[in-house]
Amino acid sequence: MEDAVSTFIKGTLLLMVAALATKILGFVHRIMLAGLTGEEGVGLYMMTFPALMLAITVTQLGLPIAISKYVSEAEAKKKPHEVRNILTASLWITGSLACLLTPVLFFSAPFIANVLLDNNRTLIPFIAVLPVVPIAAFSAVLRGYFMGKQKMGVTATGSVIEQLVRIFLLTWIVSALMERGIEYAAAGAMIASVAGELVSLLFLLTVFYITKRPVRMKKPVMFTATSKKLLSIALPSAGSRMVGSAAWFLEPIIVMKCLMMTGLTASYVTGQYGLLTGFILPVLLLPSFITVSLSTALVPSISEALAKKQLQTVEHRVHQALRISLVTGALFSLLLFMEGEYFLQLLYHTSNGQDILKLLSALFIFYYYQGPLHAVMQAFEAAGTAMINSIIGAIVKLAVMAILLLQMENIIGAAIGIAAGVITVTFLHFHSIRTMIKLTIPYGQYVATGFLLVLCYLIHQLIVPYASSPERIFILTVCFIVFASGLQLIKKEDWFIFGKSFRKS
Repeated sequence: MEDAVSTFIKGTLLLMVAALATKILGFVHRIMLAGLTGEEGVGLYMMTFPALMLAITVTQLGLPIAISKYVSEAEAKKKPHEVRNILTASLWITGSLACLLTPVLFFSAPFIANVLLDNNRTLIPFIAVLPVVPIAAFSAVLRGYFMGKQKMGVTATGSVIEQLVRIFLLTWIVSALMERGIEYAAAGAMIASVAGELVSLLFLLTVFYITKRPVRMKKPVMFTATSKKLLSIALPSAGSRMVGSAAWFLEPIIVMKCLMMTGLTASYVTGQYGLLTGFILPVLLLPSFITVSLSTALVPSISEALAKKQLQTVEHRVHQALRISLVTGALFSLLLFMEGEYFLQLLYHTSNGQDILKLLSALFIFYYYQGPLHAVMQAFEAAGTAMINSIIGAIVKLAVMAILLLQMENIIGAAIGIAAGVITVTFLHFHSIRTMIKLTIPYGQYVATGFLLVLCYLIHQLIVPYASSPERIFILTVCFIVFASGLQLIKKEDWFIFGKSFRKS
């Protein structure tokens, strides 16, 4: 039991460190891109990505989660031949879909750029990034394999390598293409992203071939049976992800068409969309390195515990992950709400969008809570329920977005729509899990967190005249951690287990 917990914590810690490094490198990439191309260039970059992510979601079919789950179970049962069957079936499925979808996207690119997005300058960046579709498909299989074997360091290192390559190539490629136009500069950023994904894939392949053990197959590869087993988890999961990707794909279309109906120009709307999605949302998503790491480690960890019928371990890990997500989300929401302008100035040398950041930071605490909830549903094979929740959230998001964009005539309507979708899905996920595993609602934690936020807000108001922004951030963080520990939101066992994991790693 202790070894299993230690493995879970160490895997989570490793993912947190790597995810934080990836987030920081991602910020460096965004800052460089913003400096080279401005808000409009970032807008072109971000308008192109949703269509790409929808394509990648289709090719992956939700397989990484299914691969992680079944590889973890096969390892727990000491059946290496099943691992080989899983990899073989997964590679055939993703490879076939990628080879089919990439040409379709290439020939439909003019329609997407000119008709759907109403911006012909998105065509060149879209075509430039198409090679990433098959690369990402194969990478996803290997990442799922390594996560299932709980070799979190491999996937973490691959992510860091990807970001480093993107940053290294970004300035050189974008600067070389800038004189040809802003759309070519955005295409250069896409090319750097493709190169980063390719190098990361080569790294994963190298580690795979070095570390794999030869397996003497007692039975032939059960392609059909294995594929059905994988798809039984992957398809509902893919449905949930596809809903999110489809909503993201429709998002820039709705933003562009609604705001242009109010009389705004395509160039201005593109810049505003770049401000929201390329400047503000990355700041809000910075704390997700913790929740994403928890979620990634949670699926194979819970699957292994379920395979061994260790229900007490399952309940403990779910509560621990949710509590850590609540505390970290509350802290970052507080800091961004109180000092959002400072973070924008520090990262992007602009205060544009500070009102939007302040608004969303108060609501995005629900987003930080959502990741572990979704991971628990996947581990319990409730992907179908998660998909329904995602569909409802997507409908709410797009409906609120369209209505408010037309009424408010600015990008704040899109921001509120995004928040509405996040809150809806989080509440639906929590309700689903509570009925599924009889998860008790920690009312005391919620009350304590609310009290803590009010207390820190009052402290901030008292020190504003006497301290600079960095000093206020430091004081608030220290006060939050101390008070959270006193309120048992951060427990002694967390520090002990985390410290023990660091010493063993």
